[in-house]
Amino acid sequence: MAGKKRSPKNNTIEAEEKVTLLADEASKKKWQNWWVRTITTFMMIGAFFFVLASGHIWVILMVIAISTVVYSEVLQIAQGPAKDSNFRWFKTMSWYFLVTTTYFLYGESIIYYFQSVVLVDRILLPFATHHRFISFVLYIIGFMFFVTNLKKGHYKRQFRQFGWMHMALILVVFQSHFMVNNILEGLIWFFIPTSLVICNDIFAYICGFFWGRNQLITLSPKKTIEGFVGGWICTMIFGLLWSTLLMRFDYMICPVKDLSMSAWSNISCPVNPVFITVPWKLPDTCITIFKTLLHKDIREIWIAPLQLHTLVMACFASLVAPFGGFFASGVKRAFNVKDFGQSIPGHGGMTDRMDCQFLMGFFASIYYQSFIKTYQMSVGTLLSSIINNLSLPDQLELLERILTYFVNQGILDSAVLQKCGASALTESARQILEAGVTSM
Repeated sequence: MAGKKRSPKNNTIEAEEKVTLLADEASKKKWQNWWVRTITTFMMIGAFFFVLASGHIWVILMVIAISTVVYSEVLQIAQGPAKDSNFRWFKTMSWYFLVTTTYFLYGESIIYYFQSVVLVDRILLPFATHHRFISFVLYIIGFMFFVTNLKKGHYKRQFRQFGWMHMALILVVFQSHFMVNNILEGLIWFFIPTSLVICNDIFAYICGFFWGRNQLITLSPKKTIEGFVGGWICTMIFGLLWSTLLMRFDYMICPVKDLSMSAWSNISCPVNPVFITVPWKLPDTCITIFKTLLHKDIREIWIAPLQLHTLVMACFASLVAPFGGFFASGVKRAFNVKDFGQSIPGHGGMTDRMDCQFLMGFFASIYYQSFIKTYQMSVGTLLSSIINNLSLPDQLELLERILTYFVNQGILDSAVLQKCGASALTESARQILEAGVTSM
């Protein structure tokens, strides 16, 4: 009836939701869920180690596959109502924009990390030189296609889906691209951040399972302060030990030069100073404490800079990255779903396991580029400058001078200058040079 007041309970269902913390759940249900999560966790970790050992290319493909699944789950959760899931061409457009974004981001990475290969290939060179323009054209085609498919009466829902799709591209595909960059810089810059998040998830769950009593945040009601703090402490200890072990393996620390490399390949590279242990003088207070407790005069300890950087990453993985999970929990509450999917028993969908990883990978890449990476002139960088900034006559003059230098140093035979002289030019190159001389 019109005059009948609604019960406040109907307006505050979310506020009155009763939450049972893990430590307070019924014993049978709690332990059943524990064993399901434990078994699937070990299966995922085992598969992860297998892919990691198989080689860099397989790790990259794994990241691309995971980001594609997460992108699909995130789009699907917003297409719950039938009226939103049947827009003409929308699924096709969403996958088109995924392919376009992937082409742009990974193309940038390939051109940057493999310049010495891409820029000397006759077929790949035009794509590398005009990569950003090609990507822009592909995006504009999709944009125009979307506009031409707008239907009267559905504008609001169509623009909502278009905005949601772009949010998914930014939060999933864009961030996962930085994880691939980490792999190309050296597997350790991918493996350590990923391991820290996994470690924090595991120990936060264990600490909350046994000792959790105080709720941490309403967005994720089963997260507890005890689990949050316990996960942080355990992750710091794990990170220090884990980095000490991993920096001993060339397979982990060497940047990618050949995508066919695997854990069984013979790999070597110049060692980045970040992996070399150096003495650190202890403060007087620490010296006094060690002398009192251990009866030893310890004035310095040997630590690699990597170990200190790992502690910073461990703090981010424990204190900041979980907010990626809280964000995902907010999305699930907004769409009134428990999980993003059911592909992983005991965990939910792929998004439920990767919600912190993308943010962590993004941070690790920015942190590495800002504080760790040593910038040196590489063959690819020099080659890019020559091809993009020198004219053909200047490039040929540079070639002649380099060959002359090698001949004078006794590295090459003098006959190479005759073989690589003017007689070696193709007809098209002669025409370009003659046209350049005429125009001067």
